[in-house]
Amino acid sequence: MKKIILNKKPIICLTSYSKFFAEIADEYCDIVLVGDSLGMVYYGDPSTRSVSLNEMIRHGKSVRSGVSKAIMVVDMPYGTYKNPLSAKKNALRIIKETKCDAVKLEGGKEIIHIIKHLIKNKINVMGHIGLLPQKVRSKKDYRIKGKTLSEKNQIINDLKRIQESGVFAIVLEAVKYQTAKEVMKYAKIPIIGIGASDECDGQILVLEDMLGMFKKVPKFVKKYSNLRGYIKKAVKQYSKDIRNKKFPTKKNIYN
Repeated sequence: MKKIILNKKPIICLTSYSKFFAEIADEYCDIVLVGDSLGMVYYGDPSTRSVSLNEMIRHGKSVRSGVSKAIMVVDMPYGTYKNPLSAKKNALRIIKETKCDAVKLEGGKEIIHIIKHLIKNKINVMGHIGLLPQKVRSKKDYRIKGKTLSEKNQIINDLKRIQESGVFAIVLEAVKYQTAKEVMKYAKIPIIGIGASDECDGQILVLEDMLGMFKKVPKFVKKYSNLRGYIKKAVKQYSKDIRNKKFPTKKNIYN
């Protein structure tokens, strides 16, 4: 695989789970992530932990058909990188079947040996530190990281170890502002924030969150549209037209 180099700042990233959203994101983004957040956003699961490798690949294939310009990254789902051998096998399968440019793994120093093994085998890896959704078991686990000195030191240590392993970028999620600023002092590679500092090298959001598909979203999300409202309005009008015999009209019928 060709080594990924990100020269642009700020770096623009969004998630996508299908060709049609990916085509739009590809036009404006530097990175399109097929995130395992699809478990919650697309399937309504309580966490990302139930997403399977097959599901990631299926959505990855769809996204690939809509991405021609941006760097395409696919999340390795929970349980697919327990050790270096399984990680390599599953990463190669993801790359072969989706034709993505890189994979993303969640974790700090505890997965350094796995990341190094992948990179040694010429697999591009994006890191992910701070809040790790794959480790979330209940709603109370969704909390800001880096509030305590020990948490701050752990995140900084994870950053140092991960970037030394050879990843091309790192996602920094849901970290206290001051801690995120400290992290940036030690960063030697692009840091992409989600609920972190505005001083990060780039930002990423879940596409459906920023489009306003959901009533409740994390504080770090800015809603750029009200997609849920538009869909509701359209479906309401559709049902009204059918009940009032206004649809289908002659324009919608084959003669």
